[in-house]
Amino acid sequence: MLERIREGSQGPWAMAIIALIVLSFVFAGVGSYLTSPGTSAVATVNGEEISAQELDRAYQNQRAQMESQFGESVAQLFSSEEYLANFRRNALDRLIAEKLIQQQATELGLRVSDEQIRETIVQMPEFQFGGQFDNERFQTILRQNGFSPTDFRNYLRIQMTQNQLAAALTTSAFSLDSEVELANTLQRQTRDAKYAVVSADAFADSVEVSEEDIDAFYNNNIASFDTEEKVKLAYVKLSVEDLKSRVSVDEDAVRTYYENNLASYGKEEERRVSHILIESGDDVDAARAEIEALKAQLDNGADFATLASENSDDTFSAENGGDLDFITPEMMDAAFDEAAFSLESVGDISDIVETDFGFHIIKLTDINEAQTKSFEEVADDIRDSLLYDQAMEKYFELQNTLAEIAFEVPDTLEDAANAVNLPVQETTMFSRTSAPESVNSPAVLEVVFSPELIDERVNSDIIEIDDENIVAVRVIEHEPQRTQSLDEVKESIEASVKATKAQEAAEAWARDVASKVRAGDDVSSLFSEKSVSWETAQAVARNSNNLAPAVVETLFTLAPEGDGNIDVATTVNGDVAVVQLEGVNDAPVLEAELGNSLKERLGQMNGQRMYEQYIEALRSQAEVTVAESI
Repeated sequence: MLERIREGSQGPWAMAIIALIVLSFVFAGVGSYLTSPGTSAVATVNGEEISAQELDRAYQNQRAQMESQFGESVAQLFSSEEYLANFRRNALDRLIAEKLIQQQATELGLRVSDEQIRETIVQMPEFQFGGQFDNERFQTILRQNGFSPTDFRNYLRIQMTQNQLAAALTTSAFSLDSEVELANTLQRQTRDAKYAVVSADAFADSVEVSEEDIDAFYNNNIASFDTEEKVKLAYVKLSVEDLKSRVSVDEDAVRTYYENNLASYGKEEERRVSHILIESGDDVDAARAEIEALKAQLDNGADFATLASENSDDTFSAENGGDLDFITPEMMDAAFDEAAFSLESVGDISDIVETDFGFHIIKLTDINEAQTKSFEEVADDIRDSLLYDQAMEKYFELQNTLAEIAFEVPDTLEDAANAVNLPVQETTMFSRTSAPESVNSPAVLEVVFSPELIDERVNSDIIEIDDENIVAVRVIEHEPQRTQSLDEVKESIEASVKATKAQEAAEAWARDVASKVRAGDDVSSLFSEKSVSWETAQAVARNSNNLAPAVVETLFTLAPEGDGNIDVATTVNGDVAVVQLEGVNDAPVLEAELGNSLKERLGQMNGQRMYEQYIEALRSQAEVTVAESI
């Protein structure tokens, strides 16, 4: 089983899945994943804890993904405490599933070699410039996200080891030819229909809305008439970006900085190496004896590439005579790294090197010497960096001034704004869920809806939006949350109740028509009353856009014969349709290319189901405890 899992995890689909999962975590706040201090556990999985910090990070990342995808439309969802609780619980369930998979991968002995990690890093687009891996970019991005190269490799090792099992499960599923044929028969079948659509508006004049109806609707939906608490703000915003226009950089300073930091603008030495790997496995002594025998052959003149291709346990590099391409310092395991960069000349072969994965023999095949970028190449970057530093220095200076004056003169922001030469800006009235972008920060919202600012109408302390933006605010208008009176909403309630009753009347009319058609009665008089007529549609597919989705969905639930060949559908705009099936057209013969595509999609669906069932099975057998309050 283990061998099949390893083989499955090395195919193109598996590598694609691994890349997607790894990249989904990189640079999304995971720098503290490895180095953050422990916090109270929200769950334990077979004795291993999931911290509150991990849950908060997963929650924030998943929420950010939804907001990025759907924009402001999700704000109303997140204003619901019930939805927030379910969303947070789902995030925890995903963390538990990841932990179970990680534990299972470890139990099965799955591992990721240094070479696989190196290959993943080299191929990640975040670290590439001009389509090639750029080590300087690699180092810079890691520093910005709180990683050392070793920490990042360890993080990738955890993720990729876990994903070996996930990839093997999802890519080992398949679909039978009979399943493909059945799917084709169902998906590409078309249907002929006739239908009649009646508008709910046609019944509006025939329905009445009583005072009792309005009262009942108001009382049954009282929560929906609650308004949100709203505020209007005055604020002064200080931004590093805005301050760049108020500072300057001397060109001599740019040159001086370059000369004082030449080492930072050098390109590190790169070395191309090949290796032979003998994995330690369960018998370290046997592995050591095997690698020593291979070393003896090399000492006696054997060809390195031939021995690597015939003996190395690193199947990826063995196909190319052990070649690992170019590496830079700190890219590999420490022992491997030290041995590779201690070789003096191209063609030199190392002694036996032991790492966590086994025993290596390393050969140096090429060297790219270290290089230093010219001043002209980096001058713009240095200038931007110095400009940023100057703006940041100004930012901290003005931040202190803004804080002092806003505190000393608490009943207006004008004095504080004048002291830092910035305008006092104002917002419109807004609620917690409709804050304008300029103040849409959890830290700001927590303060501006606090009793202190609302009741006392004083300036806030400085509020940090992020590392480069702060704001001082004061509430200038406030509307408390309240329930709107019946008189305020009576008109809209009446319209809503009337629309509902009209639609119900339309549905009743349509069901009467369907009943008469089943009985063989003539419905022309009913149609004339409402100015309705039968329309036809030929060869309607399941994904047809020519008819309302509700009509298409109903059409494909109807039976070809008997009373089940007619039914009623209600569309999203409130119209009602009588739908009758007149004929079923068989799916066309499945072409080879489409068949292969369909088979692949069905296999992927089966793989996803298998993975979900596997998670469920692991959880049913695991000891999982979840804190009462998450």
